[in-house]
Amino acid sequence: MPLTRTLGIEAARFERDGVELRMAWAPELCTSAGILHGGALMALADSAGAACAYLNLPDGATATTTIESKTNFIGAVRSGWVTARSTVLHAGRFTIVVETTVTDDTERLVAKTTQTQAVITAD
Repeated sequence: MPLTRTLGIEAARFERDGVELRMAWAPELCTSAGILHGGALMALADSAGAACAYLNLPDGATATTTIESKTNFIGAVRSGWVTARSTVLHAGRFTIVVETTVTDDTERLVAKTTQTQAVITAD
């Protein structure tokens, strides 16, 4: 995913049963108050969720794309790293539902995202 390079996102774990991506706080990713922007957090969570869905595609599927995403922001990030951990809640033939938690570098919950990914086939 090219956007992950732009945001400096790194893969810490990339397995079928869970994906873990992390991103460093950076001033260019912040609001004017120096808080990591919600859009950056959502991009991190969406990237982790999409990767997790991709690793759980059914036979014959070629790709996945986000069709719905809901994020609750719990806390602000003013420094350090954030980590997104994604697991599959449902893996079907047409959709995959993924849950992602985002924590700061003290393991404090920052955001929680639930997203639905469409399963794409070559047909």
